[in-house]
Amino acid sequence: MPSQIPMSSLGLARVPLLAGLTQQRLDALAAQCTWRRFEPGQLILSRHASAGDVHLIVDGCVRIHVYAADGREVLFTQLHEGAIVGDFAAVDGGERSTDAHASTRVLSASLSGAEFKQLLREEPSVEERYVRYLVGLVRMLTDRVIELSTLAVQNRIRAEVLRQAQAATEPDSDFARLEPAPRHADLAAQVGTTREQVTRELSALTRQGLLQKTGRALLVTDLHRLQALVRGATEGAEGAFASAPAYAHRATVRGSGSPS
Repeated sequence: MPSQIPMSSLGLARVPLLAGLTQQRLDALAAQCTWRRFEPGQLILSRHASAGDVHLIVDGCVRIHVYAADGREVLFTQLHEGAIVGDFAAVDGGERSTDAHASTRVLSASLSGAEFKQLLREEPSVEERYVRYLVGLVRMLTDRVIELSTLAVQNRIRAEVLRQAQAATEPDSDFARLEPAPRHADLAAQVGTTREQVTRELSALTRQGLLQKTGRALLVTDLHRLQALVRGATEGAEGAFASAPAYAHRATVRGSGSPS
């Protein structure tokens, strides 16, 4: 069982969704939350469970994934400090759509679904920020569907490395440091391939001077060049996709869907 710990509004100040709230409001919200510590590998949320708490991740990393019928893991993302977990089911009252496990020690401040929706109603700035987060998620999932539908494995791996690198650095930077380096098995689970294929492609990118392994970190040494590789592959695939027969378009759309 997760251990409960004393509340702290300092932890909630790390959550971007709550940016701009007064100290008094954060103190009141901290007192309203249930504070829990999850150990690595511990289940936070279970797929198909009824709607329940919304977890604000104050510290640590959470793995969002499902297992296919054949036992293969499908990894959607890994969420870090400041993320929200469990909000979809709280908002629409449906079942959980994924499992969530702690990848590291995780500190969570949770609200019931009703309390989370009340927070959105009472704080317009939080509600607007949440809507923007949802729109960003839809855009990201759209990109993932396009990649899975049109790109070869090699280019899906490149696109995922680029996505993680861009998330880890400033928009105008040409260099990114991923620490700890993403596990090859995790990259494989995210793009639908094998660990061996990921290892081969990362080695090829290293030989091209785009990646460098140092200690526990993976350095992306030329973001603009990597982006050009991904963009070229995407544009070429989209051109072929656009010229395919109409029935191929319909089949792809029917097979598409978001984790939620």
